[in-house]
Amino acid sequence: MMILLLSMEVRLERRQEVVKKKKIMFFIYRLSYGGAARTMMNIVNHLDREKFEPILVTLDFTFEYEQFVKDDVTFIKLNTKRLRSAIRPLAKLIKQEQPDVLFSTIPNYNTIAILAKLLSRTKTKVVVREAAYLGGSIKENIKLRCYGMLYKFADKVVALSQGVKENVVKRYRINPKKITVIYNPVDLDYIEKAMLQPLSKGNQALFKGNDKIIVSIGRLVKEKDHATLLRAFQRVHTQISSKLVILGEGKLDSFLKNLAKQLQIEEQVYFIGFQENPYAFLKQADVFVLTSTTEGFGHVLVEAMATETPIVSTRCAPGGEEVLQNGKYGKICDVGNDKAISENIINVLNANERNRMELIRLGKERAQTFSVKQIVNQYEQLFLEILHNN
Repeated sequence: MMILLLSMEVRLERRQEVVKKKKIMFFIYRLSYGGAARTMMNIVNHLDREKFEPILVTLDFTFEYEQFVKDDVTFIKLNTKRLRSAIRPLAKLIKQEQPDVLFSTIPNYNTIAILAKLLSRTKTKVVVREAAYLGGSIKENIKLRCYGMLYKFADKVVALSQGVKENVVKRYRINPKKITVIYNPVDLDYIEKAMLQPLSKGNQALFKGNDKIIVSIGRLVKEKDHATLLRAFQRVHTQISSKLVILGEGKLDSFLKNLAKQLQIEEQVYFIGFQENPYAFLKQADVFVLTSTTEGFGHVLVEAMATETPIVSTRCAPGGEEVLQNGKYGKICDVGNDKAISENIINVLNANERNRMELIRLGKERAQTFSVKQIVNQYEQLFLEILHNN
């Protein structure tokens, strides 16, 4: 009888070990609007709660994006606003919480996460994510090499695309076997609901009339190359009655508005700043245009496809080429070529209903590849894999 009871206790303990949730700590500087925070939120919110317990850690900032953190997520803010000062408090938190995995994204944050883990002297595994195609200059390459030396203390490196992986191998000198490619998760269910929400009265006016509407979304910075977009639109407007609506903020705001005046298109171009719900604008657009010089992934391309909006994009390696598969799922052309961009926009705007619907069908089909369910499942498998190999 005693042997039977002991056997039952052993089986019960083993069963409890099997179902024990893995604690995953996510570290990010702050939850401001942006691709890194959006990706982090999608992973945190959609992790399988039967297998994982998420802990979200930021510095001492408050942003509206925090409202989207699910109630069952343990949300902790470190008592500092300086990234360098976060190493010790994060190490203390790691030692206190004993997470199975520490996950972070963006090189500067990854550096802090790795150093904090080392300082904590725990068995916590570290996964860092690289989302951008960085490097080029001697100074930048040296900096990335330094990141690479530190990344050797990480258990896995997640690359946002195949192109980003190749760049990390080349510039960071990381063993390719240590790198896993996982694309951005896109919450298609949320987009489907958000794109049907009404616009404000002021913004509704943009879509009235018979003008074709071209929408572009992105920070007003050099890498997004809105200057080429404006020159391309000038060409389009000479042939088709149209408006260009640009969502985004940035340091080039004044420069771009002056350029629109120089090109004599200022009355047809609308700089409407940051919009919390860009999907409602995409849904009503006739075409979405991206003119970036480079994109690690091109998250907005997937979002546009999810809203059933045809796309014209530059190759913006590596992301643009990978997401659109070199033109299969959207019109694609060389970076900085305003003539080619304008011709592709005109072709999309003049397409007959059959061809337009085919572009939309292909785009929506492609968007499913990046559904949050599929991508988060890949992260779950990665977390379990590195813990299993312990």
